[in-house]
Amino acid sequence: MLIRSVLGMGLVLALHGQVIAENWGHWRGHKGNGVAIEATPPAAFSETENVAWKVPVPGRGSGSPVVWGDRVFVVTAEEVAGAASGRLAFQTLCFRRANGELLWKKTAVEAVPHQGTHATNGYASASPCTDGEHVYSHFGSRGLYCYTMEGELVWKRDDFGKMNTRNSFGEGSSPTLAGDLILVPWDHDGPSCLYAIDKKTGKTVWKTPRDEPTCWSTPLVVMNGPKGQVIMNGQNSARGYDLATGQELWRCDGQTERPAASPVGEGDLVYVASGFRGSFLGAFRLDGKGDIEGTKSVAWTVDHDTPDVASPLLSQGRLYYYKGKSGLLTCVDAKTGKAYYEAQRIPDLSSTYASPVAAGGFVYLTDRSGKIITIKDSEKLEILSVNSLDEPVDATPALVGEQIFIRGEKSLYCIGAKDTSAR
Repeated sequence: MLIRSVLGMGLVLALHGQVIAENWGHWRGHKGNGVAIEATPPAAFSETENVAWKVPVPGRGSGSPVVWGDRVFVVTAEEVAGAASGRLAFQTLCFRRANGELLWKKTAVEAVPHQGTHATNGYASASPCTDGEHVYSHFGSRGLYCYTMEGELVWKRDDFGKMNTRNSFGEGSSPTLAGDLILVPWDHDGPSCLYAIDKKTGKTVWKTPRDEPTCWSTPLVVMNGPKGQVIMNGQNSARGYDLATGQELWRCDGQTERPAASPVGEGDLVYVASGFRGSFLGAFRLDGKGDIEGTKSVAWTVDHDTPDVASPLLSQGRLYYYKGKSGLLTCVDAKTGKAYYEAQRIPDLSSTYASPVAAGGFVYLTDRSGKIITIKDSEKLEILSVNSLDEPVDATPALVGEQIFIRGEKSLYCIGAKDTSAR
């Protein structure tokens, strides 16, 4: 099974990379870096300009949309009408990409959450993921659910237990697909671990304990030669794990409290950052063994203006990131850490949860107010447009083809050409 999983990972990357790149099957897109390689979305839009469609999404959730072919998927937690106070229906919704028609809505479970959540966080904050054959929805303590593209339940895992998150801030780490595996992070103020689950059966392939408190980061999968590595953020250490076995390969201290930003990576370097009650960003080589702090396996580090909730963007050899939850933007050379510009204030950008994304020579920066600023994807900061939607946005946009899919507080937007070529 382990050999098959690793081979599956290689086949996905090597043989089907183009298919993956043409879709947005994970909240950070192809390779997990926030970049849509083939997409050419518009730079300018608003509530009345370049809107192909806009449809309501019931309930509350900040999980980002994912797109495959002619399907768009989102998750939500909707209050159950007439039920006891606090009872929620945890749902997956599938929309037709061409016109926003709701194709199906499935309730995974109805439950009263066992603890509260932060005022800015709902109960459906983990983004779904899809490989074009199945869609996987992770509702944390309420379980992981596998559906066909037509909405039929294939399997479920509701035996993980209950998370006890720091200060009852809620849950939100998203799963990651890697070949035949789906990686499920389980960091909380209790026994933490990382699961690798067979995506076809739902059975556990391996489970690795983690000496970590609550973390809201999502795993990144990269290839180091023929072998896969799983990169994880953490309050105690950034770490790399063997994809086939779950064995810890390397770790490096230095992260700040309760990390939320997810790693990015390209080639032989991965980047892990945190920015709450401190600042740290490290560029790590994949050949490290054991404790790599202070060794040549640490390519470079930054100790100021690093991101908190929003993850970095890695595009065209450049690393973009906000200072904390602010809109102060930094762009550095990913190989050296040398800054092109640092902590630059962007008009109409002041509070950020959604991560920056890039496509077609543009970088999209999302403010919680619903303002989305487009800048040029280059070494020089150049603002191209300031775009306004009528509702707050905490979810990261998905970029596919000539379109942008944006999950707002109450609606799902499709920005771009109406005559989509989605199949």
